[in-house]
Amino acid sequence: MTDKIRNILPPTTISPQAQVLLRDATPITARPTDPAGIAARRKASAAFFVPIAKALADKLDVTLTEEAIGGVRTQVVTPANIAGNSAILYFFGGGYVQGSPDEDLAITARLAHLTKRPVYAPYYALAPEHPFPQGRDKGLAVYRALAAHFGAHALTVGGESAGGGLALSLLLNAEEMPAKAVLLSPWSDLTKTGDTLSTLVGNDPWLHYELTLEPAARAYAGGRDLASPELSPIYADFPANFPKTLITTGTRDLFLSDCARLSTKMRAAGIDCELRVWEGMWHVFEFEANLPEADQSLAEIARFILD
Repeated sequence: MTDKIRNILPPTTISPQAQVLLRDATPITARPTDPAGIAARRKASAAFFVPIAKALADKLDVTLTEEAIGGVRTQVVTPANIAGNSAILYFFGGGYVQGSPDEDLAITARLAHLTKRPVYAPYYALAPEHPFPQGRDKGLAVYRALAAHFGAHALTVGGESAGGGLALSLLLNAEEMPAKAVLLSPWSDLTKTGDTLSTLVGNDPWLHYELTLEPAARAYAGGRDLASPELSPIYADFPANFPKTLITTGTRDLFLSDCARLSTKMRAAGIDCELRVWEGMWHVFEFEANLPEADQSLAEIARFILD
């Protein structure tokens, strides 16, 4: 079984670069979560994305170091000229089963460069070897350490996809809130509930629920109910003091409905939450280093953080 992305023509309302990316997207195939399959996927992903990401980091003149923050190995992306005493805590995506800060430099290096703030990106524990709550707890340990160092009010917490879901889960368990939250197409619902999980099948070049999402969700859950608020924070009760939040998505993002549902729920709880939907864009389009829409979205995110 494969997705039918090749049968969906790119819209003419997006950049030529985006049209090419959609046109050349390969069909989505099943992504098993057995040990051999996971190991192969992680190796292939790192081999492809890390050189591109590190070249971008060099171009933007950011320094990469590693520290143990809260006992967790963490990549620190430091811009050439730091402005102020504040920081960004950012979690990579990958369905909780793959990904790394090294691969995510396409986003974190640009955020550090644009905001002039260091970005702390933890190597949080991945499933299936480390199911929930191990990844969330590692992230919470880093957050608490950074909050003690900078002050929670000086932090922005963010992430994309699964990293966005982890950021949400972390903040719902935090003792004090940061200044802001930035969520790039967060995976806030591990179940197949949102409308666009069905209606946009074939439009998003990255995601398919049965082929890519459900196996990862079950590996992360470790036998727990996927609708548990701890796993799917969209079902949690949000406190009114939750930080001012920006959510980005696109009209081809399989998580579009979930992002809409999440923003609606947060606003109903009295939270200052803004949802920005990008024409013709797919799941975490900001990850593409040579995409005009990605640059524009990250520039807007930087302004949101700095405002």
